[in-house]
Amino acid sequence: MMYLGEIISLFVALLWTVTALAADGASRRIGSLTVNIFRMLLSLVFLGATLWVFTGSPVPVYADGRAWFWLSMSGLVGYVFGDYCLFNCYVLIGSRFGQLFMTLAPVFAAISGWMFLGEVLTLKEFFAMLVTLSGIGISVLVRADGEGKKHRHLELKLPLKGVLLGIGAGLGQGVGLVLSKIGMNYYESCVPADAAENFMDIMPFASTFIRAITGAVGFIGLAMLQKSLGSLSKGLRDRKAMGLVAITTFMGPFLGVSFSLMAVRYANAGVASTLMALVPALIIIPHALIYRQKVQAKEVIGTFISLVGVAMFFI
Repeated sequence: MMYLGEIISLFVALLWTVTALAADGASRRIGSLTVNIFRMLLSLVFLGATLWVFTGSPVPVYADGRAWFWLSMSGLVGYVFGDYCLFNCYVLIGSRFGQLFMTLAPVFAAISGWMFLGEVLTLKEFFAMLVTLSGIGISVLVRADGEGKKHRHLELKLPLKGVLLGIGAGLGQGVGLVLSKIGMNYYESCVPADAAENFMDIMPFASTFIRAITGAVGFIGLAMLQKSLGSLSKGLRDRKAMGLVAITTFMGPFLGVSFSLMAVRYANAGVASTLMALVPALIIIPHALIYRQKVQAKEVIGTFISLVGVAMFFI
């Protein structure tokens, strides 16, 4: 089908909008680390069941050591680092601003593509970075008075920690996407010629299963270091939070991430990243309605400028 990858990318953007809103609500109730542990474990159940139905095995088949290594690295960077930053960012500054910082993902994807794949960064791409950063700046910076009008300066209207976590989330998403593409290339190269015809379509789910294993182990390790495993039982008793976790898991690590890998397979990675980065625009209205927040015009303008910058990378 023509533009299959692009259509999948738009579908992923919708999935991630729902995921962001659900994750925001769950993280505020039971904490971001607890949410991430539950969603990783649930995603393994969903993914394992899917693999069992389509391949006869609840775990990935055919993947060699190289595929496992690169996909595991992608899970470590994208899930453990990136999502840890993202979900904590939601608690501090909300999913609307958290997703705005995710427009940095294609920027970091381009940089990591240059580092890992030898892709060339052009002058246009450097300009696109500036446009993206300008859009974010318009949204999160305000003019503040100093000792007088002549001493007005710009300052963050958001907590610095939340901003840094947002940047970290974009970094994890962008680098994780490139690492997953490397892993899937290795995975595809070791699939035997006589494999079932539909396996190449299910391979993104198998790849996500590998990434999710790393994510689950990583988040449980963090909980052990922070001595917060006891919060899991408390989280289980919060039915509303667990419902939001289920939505987050099904829409995010299960469908969203798997289809994002499928989109990268069927479309140019840059185009796919651009379309999947539309979440900040899609989330503005539902987030404002749910949390009854007033949206300033400059925040909307800044969001769309940032998205223009993202698009400039690949047009």
